Amino acid sequence: MNRRHFLATSIAALLGGPAFAQQTDAALRAKITAASAKAVAFLDKAQKPDGSWGSPDYPAMTALCVTAHLRAPGGNFAKGKAVQAGLDFVRQHAQPDGGIYTRAMGNYNTSICLATLVLADDHRDDKLIADARKFLIAGQAKNSAHPEQNGGWGYESGGKRGRPDLDNTVFALEALRAAETQRRTRELPAGPELDWKAAMDFVSRCQNNTATNKEPWASDDAGNKGGFIYSPGDSPAGEVTTADGKKALRSYGSMTYAGVLSLIYAEAKKDDPRIAAAIGWIQRHWSLDENPGQGGQGLFYYYHVMAKALAASGIEELATEDGKRFRWREMLAEKLLALQKPDGSWASENPRWMEKDPVLVTCYCIIALAYINGRA
Repeated sequence: MNRRHFLATSIAALLGGPAFAQQTDAALRAKITAASAKAVAFLDKAQKPDGSWGSPDYPAMTALCVTAHLRAPGGNFAKGKAVQAGLDFVRQHAQPDGGIYTRAMGNYNTSICLATLVLADDHRDDKLIADARKFLIAGQAKNSAHPEQNGGWGYESGGKRGRPDLDNTVFALEALRAAETQRRTRELPAGPELDWKAAMDFVSRCQNNTATNKEPWASDDAGNKGGFIYSPGDSPAGEVTTADGKKALRSYGSMTYAGVLSLIYAEAKKDDPRIAAAIGWIQRHWSLDENPGQGGQGLFYYYHVMAKALAASGIEELATEDGKRFRWREMLAEKLLALQKPDGSWASENPRWMEKDPVLVTCYCIIALAYINGRA
């Protein structure tokens, strides 16, 4: 299978394949629809008079809420006042340099806002989209004093928050892949080209896989092989000592799914050994009770990126170490439904990465349910 065919297949999976609808009972799908509608109603009540959600300093939060409305299973909220007001708020934060942000975290905010504008697919936003795309392409790290960082994105392009990491990189690649797909579909002007190979190389340097990553910290020990970390040389999950006495950086769940998704966006082949190794790690560390390697930290982001990555990969079944096979969509759907609060929201007890914020976490869960349900 060539790269273009695999990309088309992956995007088709992202846009919603038939597997879940064909294989899952109607009762569960009805529960997903009802839960999503209740969650959207919660978000509507949380929207501010100016159309925003959360801090006005971070238009990405508003964009994420708009995306949740647009993707929500079982509903059609695109024409609603909440979406239109949210989009207007995002548009108001477009900067002269093409980014969409307020004062800080230019790459992060622009990535999420760009992906949302592409999803909304309003021709009035064509220039905003083209400018934001140029901004992100210019923000890709290159000629760094630390070569292992080349090809990725940080929160900013330079400065204290400029160090590239896999989290910002997956958001940037998601937005740029969506914008590129829209550009080709609508035959819009090309503009600058992203260095996709450099992006893929950066992602590779975040993986514990010595066959494709020559960084000194990479390890093939059983606990880490195939998994991903936050940034070359840095893992919030800490380090471990392998059997041969080597210090290795610990792989963890959310970044492993982000790694798989990033490789797919960067047009890795379906049989790419990096994806195969990552799926192997995922199966060895399968859990819906924790973010493996992080415990309760970042748990809902973990669910969110899990749903995206597995849907994009086209994988419907996984297997535990003892060989038992299971369908991840049903398992993740049941978990999310069980965690929803009576008011329609979700939130974590763990404050790390803002996951006590019910608006942020509810967006993560609506979007995850959309990918589970084949509506993303």
